Parts: sequence; C-alpha cells; structure tokens
Amino acid sequence: MATNKVTTNVIDMSGNTGGLVWAQGTTAQRPVGVAGDLRLNTTDSRLEFYNGTDWKRLSETAGTPSADFQADFLVVAGGGGGGDQVGGGGGAGGLRTSYGSTSGGGSSNENQLGISLSTNYTVTVGAGGAGGFSGGAGDQIGVIGSNSVFSSITSLGGGGGSGYEAGNFTPTSGGSGGGGSGNLSGGPSSGAAGTANQGFVGGNGSGTNASPNWGGGGGGGASAAGSNATTTNSGTGGAGGNGLAVSITGSSVTYAGGGGGCGNNQGSSVIGPGGTGGGGAGGANVGVSAIGGTTNLGGGGGGARDAGDGGNGGSGIVIVRYPNTYTISVGAGLTSTTTTDGSDKITTFTAGSDTVSFS
Repeated sequence: MATNKVTTNVIDMSGNTGGLVWAQGTTAQRPVGVAGDLRLNTTDSRLEFYNGTDWKRLSETAGTPSADFQADFLVVAGGGGGGDQVGGGGGAGGLRTSYGSTSGGGSSNENQLGISLSTNYTVTVGAGGAGGFSGGAGDQIGVIGSNSVFSSITSLGGGGGSGYEAGNFTPTSGGSGGGGSGNLSGGPSSGAAGTANQGFVGGNGSGTNASPNWGGGGGGGASAAGSNATTTNSGTGGAGGNGLAVSITGSSVTYAGGGGGCGNNQGSSVIGPGGTGGGGAGGANVGVSAIGGTTNLGGGGGGARDAGDGGNGGSGIVIVRYPNTYTISVGAGLTSTTTTDGSDKITTFTAGSDTVSFS
C-alpha cells in the first residue's frame, strides 16, 4: 500500500462539509501500530489511537478515561436473615444489572461498564445474613446480608426480618427491606425500606396480645414489595416479594426474592411463601425453623414463629458478560466459572473477594 506524506504543518478543510474516512477494521485486524496511528474499530464502532504501547479508545466525555470495551453486569448482594418469634422474612439482596430492560427496585437497566485492559477491578460476592435464633438474651432480629461489588457497582445486602427481642421489633433496611414482626405488645411492626434501584420494602406484621392472630411480614424482593401478614386463619404470614428474571447467562434465572413471614401456630395458620428467586418460606409451629434463602440467588431467609430459628439469607452472585475476544484473569480469592454464549464470554463469581483484570 502506497504512503503519501503531507509535509505542511496545517491542513485546512474548513471549506468542506464532508468528513475524513479513517482506516478501519475489527479488533482482531489491528495493525502493529505506530504512535499516533488513528483508526475506526468496527467491532465496537469507536475511534481509537495507538499510544506507542497499546490501542486506546478516544474519550467521549471530558475527564472520563477511555475504555477498551463495554461489559454487562449483574450484581446481587447477600439476602437478609429472617427474624425469630413472630418473625418477618429477610429482605432480598440488592440487585443491579445492565442486561435486559429492567433492574432491581423497578428501575430501568443500568449502563454497561467501560473496561480498560490491564486494570484491576474489585469483585466481592456478598454472604447471606444469619437468621434470628431462639434462646439466649431474647429472640433475635435477622442479620443484614453482605454487599456484593463489581468495580464501581455496589449492591447492598438485604435487610433483616424483625423479631421479638427485648422490645425491639424494628426490621432493618437494605437492598430490599426486611419484613415486620407480629408484635406481642403494643402493635405489629412495619416493614423496612428497600434501596432505590435495587429492591423493595418489606411487608408489615400482624397481631397483638389483644388479637393473638400473629404473623410476620414478607421480606422485600427485587421486583416487588413483601406482602403484609394478616389475622386470617389464626395468623397468616406475608409472602416474600418476588425477584427479577435476568438472562445475562444466556438463560433466564430469577434472583433476589424476599423471605416469607411466619404464621401463628394456633388453629390453621398459614406460613408466608418465599418470593420467586430464592426467598425462603416462613415457619409456623413452635420449635420449627424457617427456610433459608437460596445460595447464589440472594434470597431472604424466612421468619420463624418461636423456639425455632429464622432462615439464613442466601449468598449473592456477580456475573460479567463481555466480548469473547478478551480474556479475564481472576484473583485466587474468588470462585468463578467462565462460559461462552454466542460472541460473548460470561464469567460467574459465586464466592470470595479479590480483583480481576482483562487482556
């Protein structure tokens, strides 16, 4: 190919209304490159230049570092534990995603993340919170789940379901909120708030000493609020809020369902079912523990009636989807698998915390 060298310091094209046609080709067709080379990358439709060491994308926003490619993500935090003694269900872990049309909390999907090569990005998979346990100094409120992280994306752990502990009947907020308990004195407690763009509020508890048809509220989920408990059937626990279906792996999987609230052990009580996406069901009878949230779905644990433990929250998950022309290096502190779907790779992290980089 002939090379025409321009010896003038200034090229004046101000009288033209067209545009320059740059050299162009796919990422795989990049030349060896000389510092200052400029081309259109047809793989991602971006202008890029060679800095003498590597090809860099031209920045599209002032002050924003150039990225080599865009990646989709799903970040689900650990679910909250369910409460004990007329316990509310645990809230689901917060859910944030760029893949599909919706994200957690009823929001639209987020923007993809720009990824630069040879740069370390933090990944953390949040653990589920422990369920409230019977015995000891009173009955317990469920523990908040742990956060999950990918780069600048952080999803908050699910809130703990309420229990009857030394007069404290308040569930905790989180990615999705924990469900309220059926209060044995003074009135039932309300569900806790979720976090905007991550999850929904928990449901309210039901029943008092004067009306002992107790039930715990359901924990909030990624796509719906937890249901309120009712006094029907001697006390019916609220259902956990449903999770959100995301197809980032190539198959539709539902994540981040809230835990169900407990029912009363009197008469024909009904437990609250867990929300779709790994929420654990509540318990009814005295001494019967509730069901835990599902591992790697971020579901909340179910609430327990009395002398049985609230269900543990399920651990979260982090999934990254990126072009298959790139390779990921994963730190030893993370457990992961990588698969392929069409022209993309999908790396799924199921436990641990460390850094990753791409080449």
